[in-house]
Amino acid sequence: MSVPRTSRESNGQIPTRSPYAATDDAADTVTPPESPTPRVSSPVRVPATRTGAAWVALVAAALLAVLLIIFLAQNTRSTEISFLWMTASTPLAVALLIAAVGSVLLTLILGTARITQLRRRIRKQRN
Repeated sequence: MSVPRTSRESNGQIPTRSPYAATDDAADTVTPPESPTPRVSSPVRVPATRTGAAWVALVAAALLAVLLIIFLAQNTRSTEISFLWMTASTPLAVALLIAAVGSVLLTLILGTARITQLRRRIRKQRN
């Protein structure tokens, strides 16, 4: 006489048979119950274009410009900046903006130099 098992085996593991399966061992496949709602086909994907990418970039730039304006308006307190023998008094936001633009320019210069170096190497390998 066998003891009926619950949804878990005696060792705590979940059984591999589906609860929808027939009790007969000859049943290999199980058909799940059908859903009453019909399947909806996925929408057609529109290919990406340069105009779409430009629009996204324009929206992102506009949002960044708004954030920059808010940043500049909130940080108007004047601060003194010293570099080597030079000293200047400027608003904090302007000083941070100058530092950010300087770091972006430095990154662009180094990146351009590296790209130029790699392009020259590729041209030499082709010839």
